[in-house]
Amino acid sequence: MATVTISPKYQITLPAEVRQALLHPGEKRLVEVVGGEIRLRSWRPPVRQLVRELLQAYPEEAEAVGKATGHDAVGYIRKLRKG
Repeated sequence: MATVTISPKYQITLPAEVRQALLHPGEKRLVEVVGGEIRLRSWRPPVRQLVRELLQAYPEEAEAVGKATGHDAVGYIRKLRKG
Protein backbone atom coordinates (compact mmCIF):
# COMPACT_ATOMS: atom_id res chain seq x y z
CA MET A 1 0.00 0.00 0.00
CA ALA A 2 1.38 3.41 -0.98
CA THR A 3 0.90 6.74 0.72
CA VAL A 4 0.26 10.12 -0.89
CA THR A 5 0.65 13.64 0.41
CA ILE A 6 -2.06 16.24 -0.03
CA SER A 7 -0.72 19.54 -1.39
CA PRO A 8 -1.82 22.97 -0.13
CA LYS A 9 -4.15 23.04 -3.18
CA TYR A 10 -5.69 19.69 -2.09
CA GLN A 11 -4.02 17.83 -4.96
CA ILE A 12 -2.50 14.36 -4.82
CA THR A 13 -0.26 12.42 -7.16
CA LEU A 14 -1.19 8.78 -7.56
CA PRO A 15 1.72 6.34 -7.47
CA ALA A 16 2.90 5.18 -10.90
CA GLU A 17 1.88 1.56 -10.30
CA VAL A 18 -1.70 2.67 -9.57
CA ARG A 19 -1.87 4.94 -12.62
CA GLN A 20 -0.45 2.30 -14.94
CA ALA A 21 -2.70 -0.46 -13.63
CA LEU A 22 -6.02 1.39 -13.58
CA LEU A 23 -5.99 4.68 -15.48
CA HIS A 24 -5.55 5.93 -19.04
CA PRO A 25 -4.90 9.54 -20.11
CA GLY A 26 -8.06 11.36 -21.15
CA GLU A 27 -10.56 8.98 -19.59
CA LYS A 28 -13.19 10.25 -17.18
CA ARG A 29 -13.82 8.85 -13.73
CA LEU A 30 -16.54 9.38 -11.14
CA VAL A 31 -15.28 10.41 -7.70
CA GLU A 32 -17.40 9.54 -4.68
CA VAL A 33 -17.06 9.39 -0.93
CA VAL A 34 -18.27 6.11 0.59
CA GLY A 35 -17.88 5.35 4.27
CA GLY A 36 -15.12 7.92 4.67
CA GLU A 37 -13.18 6.62 1.64
CA ILE A 38 -12.58 8.30 -1.69
CA ARG A 39 -13.41 6.01 -4.61
CA LEU A 40 -12.77 6.39 -8.32
CA ARG A 41 -15.26 4.56 -10.51
CA SER A 42 -15.59 4.09 -14.23
CA TRP A 43 -17.71 6.73 -15.90
CA ARG A 44 -20.13 5.76 -18.64
CA PRO A 45 -21.87 8.42 -20.69
CA PRO A 46 -25.67 8.34 -20.87
CA VAL A 47 -27.12 6.28 -23.71
CA ARG A 48 -28.64 9.39 -25.27
CA GLN A 49 -25.21 10.98 -25.49
CA LEU A 50 -23.74 7.88 -27.14
CA VAL A 51 -26.55 7.70 -29.68
CA ARG A 52 -26.22 11.41 -30.44
CA GLU A 53 -22.47 11.07 -30.99
CA LEU A 54 -22.92 8.04 -33.25
CA LEU A 55 -25.52 9.80 -35.35
CA GLN A 56 -23.31 12.86 -35.69
CA ALA A 57 -20.33 10.74 -36.67
CA TYR A 58 -22.24 8.47 -39.08
CA PRO A 59 -25.33 10.32 -40.35
CA GLU A 60 -25.61 8.40 -43.66
CA GLU A 61 -25.34 5.02 -41.95
CA ALA A 62 -27.94 6.05 -39.37
CA GLU A 63 -30.36 7.09 -42.08
CA ALA A 64 -29.78 3.78 -43.92
CA VAL A 65 -30.45 1.80 -40.74
CA GLY A 66 -33.59 3.83 -40.15
CA LYS A 67 -34.88 3.08 -43.63
CA ALA A 68 -34.04 -0.61 -43.33
CA THR A 69 -35.76 -0.99 -39.96
CA GLY A 70 -38.57 1.49 -40.37
CA HIS A 71 -37.29 3.49 -37.39
CA ASP A 72 -36.48 7.16 -37.84
CA ALA A 73 -33.32 7.39 -35.71
CA VAL A 74 -32.34 10.80 -37.10
CA GLY A 75 -35.80 12.20 -36.35
CA TYR A 76 -35.62 10.76 -32.86
CA ILE A 77 -32.33 12.52 -32.14
CA ARG A 78 -33.68 15.80 -33.54
CA LYS A 79 -36.61 15.43 -31.17
CA LEU A 80 -34.21 14.82 -28.24
CA ARG A 81 -32.22 17.92 -29.12
CA LYS A 82 -35.32 20.11 -28.97
CA GLY A 83 -36.42 18.66 -25.62
